Amino acid sequence: MKLQADRIGPLDMFKIGVGPSSSHTVGPMVAALQFRKVLEERVLPQVGDDARLRLEVELYGSLSATGVGHGTDGAVCAGLQGLHPRFSQTDDIWAVMPALEKEPTVLIGDFKLTFQPTEHLKWLGWTMDVKPLPHPNTMRFRLFENELLKFEQIILSVGGGFIERLDAAGSRTGSADTEEPDVELPYPFNTAEEFLAVCARSGETPWNVIIANQEVLGLSEAELRKQLDAILDTMDDCIERGVRTDGILPGGLNVRRRAKDLYARLPEPSARNGNDLRPSIYAIAVNEENAAGGRVVTAPTNGSSGLIPAVWRTLKEQHDLSRETLQNGLIVASVIGALVKTHASISGAEVGCQGEVGTSCAMAAAGAVAMLGGNIKQIEQAAEIGIEHHLGMTCDPIKGLVQIPCIERNAMGAVKALNAAALSLASDGHHLISLDRVLQVMKETGLDMNQKYKETATGGLALG
Repeated sequence: MKLQADRIGPLDMFKIGVGPSSSHTVGPMVAALQFRKVLEERVLPQVGDDARLRLEVELYGSLSATGVGHGTDGAVCAGLQGLHPRFSQTDDIWAVMPALEKEPTVLIGDFKLTFQPTEHLKWLGWTMDVKPLPHPNTMRFRLFENELLKFEQIILSVGGGFIERLDAAGSRTGSADTEEPDVELPYPFNTAEEFLAVCARSGETPWNVIIANQEVLGLSEAELRKQLDAILDTMDDCIERGVRTDGILPGGLNVRRRAKDLYARLPEPSARNGNDLRPSIYAIAVNEENAAGGRVVTAPTNGSSGLIPAVWRTLKEQHDLSRETLQNGLIVASVIGALVKTHASISGAEVGCQGEVGTSCAMAAAGAVAMLGGNIKQIEQAAEIGIEHHLGMTCDPIKGLVQIPCIERNAMGAVKALNAAALSLASDGHHLISLDRVLQVMKETGLDMNQKYKETATGGLALG
C-alpha cells in the first residue's frame, strides 16, 4: 500500500549514496543487498551443505535500456556482496564487479554462490513472462539450487533510491527496506492543502510540524538534526570536490569537467553583479561528481542531486544562514518531495525529468522561502512555480549517461528555484494554480509522455 505523504520523512527524501543514478544505481544496489539479507536469514539455512548454488539477476525496462551507462551492473554486484551505497567506500563499490568477473563467487555466511556478471546478469526488455512490467525499473533476483529455482524476488526501483517488493499476488507491497510504525501522527496530512491547514491550525512552523510527526515515528529531533548535518556536510563536500577536480567524465562521451575552471573564473564578491554564476557552478560541480560515481545526496534523486546543494550553498553565503536554518530548509523541502512522490513520481523512468529536476526545483524553492522567513502560503506558491515550469520535461540522456543534458539541467533548475523563491517572497502567497493541482497535471503529463522520452535513451537529445 502506498505511503501517505506525512509518513515520508526528511531522511527518506535525502539519502547519502553514490552516483550516477538513484533509481538505476542506488535502488538496484539496495535491492541486491536486501535480497542478500533475505537469503541469509530465511532461505540459505534451508539449503543442504553439498548444494550447488547460483544467482541470477534480471534487469527489465529502463534498467535494461540505460543500466550500463548508469552503472547498474556494478551496483547490483556490490549489493550482492554486501556493500551499502552510503557506508561503503566508492572505490570498493566499483571494484566488486571486476573482481567477480575474475572469481565469480558471492559469499553469504558460510555459503558460496556462483555469480558471473557477464553470464548471470541479464538485460531484458519491457515484458516479464510475456506480461507488462509492474514498473519501468523492475528487477528479478533468483537463487538456483542444483540448477532448480529455489527462490526468487521481484523488486522495483521507484526513484530516489526507494525500492518496493512485488508479493506473490503481484501487488506492490510498499518500501522493501522499512517498516511503517502503526501510530497516529499529531499532524496528519496527505496533500499540500492539508499541510497548509495543519500549519495554520496549529500555529507551528512547517518544520516543527514535521519534527513532531517524526518523533512519533521514532526519530527524535536531536537525531534528525544530526543526520541532516551529515547530509549538509556531504552536499558541501561534494561541491568542494567538484570545484577542485578536472578531467574527463567516464562513460565514453568524453565530457570535460567544467566546474573547476568556472569556479576559478568567479569574480571576487565585491565585483559580482546581478548575474551571479555561483548557483549554476555549484550545481555543475555536484552533478559532475555524481556522473563520476562519487558520493552524493539524493535530492530527491541522483540525477537532480546538484540543485538543492547549489541553492543552499548560495543562500548560506549570501545571507550567512545558521546551521539550524539550513536544516529547517531541508525539512520543508522534504515535504514537497514527499507530496510529489505520493501524488506523481520522482522517477524519470515514470514521468520524465519533470519528476527529477522539476521536483528538486520545487523542493529547493520551498526550502529557500522557508529559510528566508516566508510564510506557508509563500512556501506552497514557490513549490508550485518550481513544478509548473518543468511540466513535460523529458528524460533523454545521451548514451544513457547522467551527463548531457542532466548536468546543465541542474544548473538551470537552481536558478529557477531561486527566482521562484524571490517571486513568492515578493508576493502575498495567493495564486491561481495550487500545488496539488500541478502535481495532478504532472502525473497526467508523465502518463501521456511517450516511453522513449523516459530514461530509455531512445528519443530526443539521446539520439544526438
